[in-house]
Formats: sequence, C-alpha cells, structure tokens
Amino acid sequence: MATASEAKTTGKLERVLLKLSGEAFCAPGGFGIDPESLALIAGEIKGALAAGAQIAVVVGGGNIIRGAELARAGDIQQASADYMGMLGTVINGVALKEKLETVGVESRLMSAIEIRAVAEPFIRGRAIRHLEKGRVVILAAGTGNPFFTTDTCAALRARELDCDILMKATKVDGVYTSDPKVDASATKYERLSYREAINGRLRFMDLTALAMCEERGLPVLVFDFWQPGNIRRVVEGEPGIGTLLGG
Repeated sequence: MATASEAKTTGKLERVLLKLSGEAFCAPGGFGIDPESLALIAGEIKGALAAGAQIAVVVGGGNIIRGAELARAGDIQQASADYMGMLGTVINGVALKEKLETVGVESRLMSAIEIRAVAEPFIRGRAIRHLEKGRVVILAAGTGNPFFTTDTCAALRARELDCDILMKATKVDGVYTSDPKVDASATKYERLSYREAINGRLRFMDLTALAMCEERGLPVLVFDFWQPGNIRRVVEGEPGIGTLLGG
C-alpha cells in the first residue's frame, strides 16, 4: 500500500477512506435524503473507483437525526441519543448502497451494530477482502459506541483498513483561518500540521479523530465535495485540492 508521500511520487492513491457527513445526502438546509444529492455522491465515488482506487465510505446521519441536539435538550440520555444517530447513519448507508448498485458499482454495507437484515457486521478482514475485490465498502453506525463522533469512526476505520488517506468531504474547499462565509478576510491553509490543527481548535474535525490520525501519521485531506471530480483528482495525485494535514 502506498504511503501519502509515495503516492505523490507515483501519482496514485490505492486505498482511501471518504468521510461524508449526513448533510451531504440532503439539499442545503434540509433534512432527509435528496435524490439529486444521492446521485452526485454515487457518481463521484464511481469516478474515483474507475481511476483505480479502493474506496471505503464512512457516513454520518445528521440529515436523519441529530443525536447531540436531542441530548442537549435534556429529554433523552446522550447514550440513547447517540444510538439513535447511529441508526440514522444506517439509513444513509442503505440509500447509498442501493444507489451505487443502480449505477453499476458493486458495494457492501457494513454496520458496527448488529442489524443483519440490512447490513453485514463490520469485520476488518472481511472489509479488506471486499475492497480488494473492487467493492465499495460503506461503513455505518459509527464505532458502535456512544460518545464517539463519526469523524472518530473515520479515523479508526482508515487505520484499521490501512488506507493511504482520510478524505473529509465539506462544503468549502479546505480549512480556513475563520469561516469564509462570514469573514471576507479568511484565508485558506494549503497545508497544516496535526499540532497546528489541534492547538488552533479549528473545528473542522473532531479533536479525538485528529489525535488518532496524528498518532499513526495518517494524512487527512479536507476538500470541497461539491466540486465535480475532486475525489478522482486526489486519487490520481493531482495537487492543490483542499487542505492537506500531516506532519
């Protein structure tokens, strides 16, 4: 498996983990699953797969239910609210699997909580075997434990599956000094070290996830998912996309 530095030399990444938030599945400002958004996701994954990458996808569930908000309201214990959020990710995972199949991409949905009627249990060796066979592996239900975000799940699964890079899809083209939507003077980081991101509390990713990536030197790319072809370009080694974290 190529490392990130080797990938820059060879011009190719072999295995990537794509982290999609639940918001990627719905129209801006909405909830539920938007057919156009779902088609966009499937098309982008298909394009990257055609470029020769093995692809695992961790899905969020905020478009279905926001467990953290329920917990903050005080009516539901956080552990229960987190499990509700995990079920939301399973709904997104089922939708993505079905859409990928309709566009000719073989895929498998794996869940960290047992729900055999709709998903395989997550088993590391089996997931790697699916990837090696050219299947997209969709990873739902987070880590299977409350109190952990899907960002942390993405960092964990990327390490477990020996991925070259963790690609975090966002609505902007990288990490900025401040929110570019409200601060016209905000500037984009082309590269960041893990320490700069953690100490600066830049809030584009869960700090636990960043610390886990730092521990094993796993590169993280924060990029604009809505720019067509970005995943494929990264897989093919094209520089200058998003913000790269590492070192």
